[in-house]
Amino acid sequence: MKYFIHTYGCQMNIHDSEKIAGILESMGYTVCDKAEDADIIVFNTCCIRETAEQKIYGHIGLVKKLKREKPELITVVCGCMSQQEGVAAKIRESYPFVDIVLGTGNLNLLQDAIVAAQKKRKFVDVNFMQYKEEDFLTSRTSYPNAWVNINYGCNNFCTYCIVPYVRGRERSRRSEDIIAEVRNLLSEGYKEITLLGQNVNSYGHDLDSDISFAQLLHKLGAMPGKFRLRFMTSHPKDLSQDVIDAIAEYPNICDNIHLPVQSGSTEILRKMNRHYTRDDYFAIVDKIRAKLPDVGITTDIMVGFPGETEQDFEDTLDLVRKVKFSSAFCFVYSRRKGTPAYSMEQIPYAVKKKRITELIACQNEVTKQISQYMVGKQYEVLVEGENFHYKNTMCGRTESGRLVNFQCDPSRIGEFVTVKIERASSATLWGSIVTEEK
Repeated sequence: MKYFIHTYGCQMNIHDSEKIAGILESMGYTVCDKAEDADIIVFNTCCIRETAEQKIYGHIGLVKKLKREKPELITVVCGCMSQQEGVAAKIRESYPFVDIVLGTGNLNLLQDAIVAAQKKRKFVDVNFMQYKEEDFLTSRTSYPNAWVNINYGCNNFCTYCIVPYVRGRERSRRSEDIIAEVRNLLSEGYKEITLLGQNVNSYGHDLDSDISFAQLLHKLGAMPGKFRLRFMTSHPKDLSQDVIDAIAEYPNICDNIHLPVQSGSTEILRKMNRHYTRDDYFAIVDKIRAKLPDVGITTDIMVGFPGETEQDFEDTLDLVRKVKFSSAFCFVYSRRKGTPAYSMEQIPYAVKKKRITELIACQNEVTKQISQYMVGKQYEVLVEGENFHYKNTMCGRTESGRLVNFQCDPSRIGEFVTVKIERASSATLWGSIVTEEK
């Protein structure tokens, strides 16, 4: 029997799909390349934006024909979208060919749900449960990189964000379980570990043991061997000096911080319930660069939030020019039912479209400047895999997070090499290997 997983959304969802794959493989399923060949199709969904949600519904609808041709096919919808209030009922009514609906907090029920579906019984359960990461056999798909959850959920309740409602309140894993997982991954040959959480900086606040995110970084950074440690996502209001100090102390922890600013306007940040001002963000960036001069700071920026004026938007452009993010994920505000911003006065679509175009152009100019600065310099790069956009080309990232294209044999995947940057095209860097680690 074969399985196929459609994964949408963030790194957290990518890692959840690895858990789903582990469950399916423990039941005897093997992965296949096309949904048409599968005996079970899983949609691991995202609902952070309306466009993503509509796209997912369209893809689910395409399975109806497959189900008619292959009645034994099992269809699963899980993840953030199905955790939303009313969505499970909508799927039951509008997509009756879906056999299983699960939320974000009860993936541990997947095996029982599949057994029920094999007996022609529907299985719908989106009750939020607090399963343990250790309950899962994980089928990892991203060598030489690996994802490790350190906490789940979010307590911040930004007014635009659906995540706290579909991922639940913050829950931290025990540090000893995280350390054991990272140690096992390193022994298996993984070279880059990314710690995941909706807000990694708040790690440990809910644990009986007195451990902070900075202390966890100290424990992981001190592990022996050559590897890289990254983390995401950081909330600016909680990024403390001891976290910055830990990054600076350990060579294994990358000088790369993803720090979503969302807006450069203090008034919009207040309406977003972000708990910091424009000046606060500049101060945090100054602290980071004082300790980590070669750091790569990446971010998320939203345009078109309700009430955003032309001056608010200009403040965002000004912040982008001054901070000089190495890259930024720029997107248009998407109205999410159930969030406070849903009932606020909305910005016209034409205005949003104009602003996102200007923002992307602004960030592209900053990225281009950084890329040109890197030409002629040498950087250590982890060979991650083939870049399928270019023939016979491998790719990997610098410590600061910039992607570099170069040529080498695929057998080098998982090795650290030194690459000299020879040319740059905006965000794309090209180089060649000049030295190799023995």
